[in-house]
Amino acid sequence: MTKRGFGKRLALGAIWVALSAPSVLAQQSEAPQKAGKPLNAGDVLSGELTALKLRSAKPGQPAAYQITSEPRRLPPPSGLCNLETGPETFQLVTANTAQASQLKGLLGKQIAVKVDEITCAQDAGQISEAVVTKWSLVKR
Repeated sequence: MTKRGFGKRLALGAIWVALSAPSVLAQQSEAPQKAGKPLNAGDVLSGELTALKLRSAKPGQPAAYQITSEPRRLPPPSGLCNLETGPETFQLVTANTAQASQLKGLLGKQIAVKVDEITCAQDAGQISEAVVTKWSLVKR
C-alpha cells in the first residue's frame, strides 16, 4: 500500500524538521526591536546617500535622493509611520537644481543633513518611508 521510496522521503523529512527546529526556536526567542531615537526639526540625520529613479520626472527637474539610516521616530502626529521601529529610509526632496547638484557628487557616501521639515510618506509613488522636505547639508 505504500509507494516506492516512501521510507527515503520520510527520513529526509525527519532530517529537515530536525535541522530547522533550532532556527525556529531562535527566531521566537529574539526580543522585539525597540523604536528608534526621536528625530525632531533641527536634528541631524546621517546615512548613505542613494539616487531614486522617478518615472514621473521631467527633463530638467531636480532628481530625488534617499538616505538610508538607523530607524528613527518622527515627531507627532507622524510617530513611527505605521512601522514597528520607525522609518529607515528618508527621501530628500530637492527644492532647486543647486541642492540637486550639491548631492550629486555625494552619491554612495555617508552624509549628514540638518532636518527642518519631515513627514511620513503618504503617496503611493513614494519609495521612501519618510520624506524630508526642508533640509540643509552639514559639513563634517
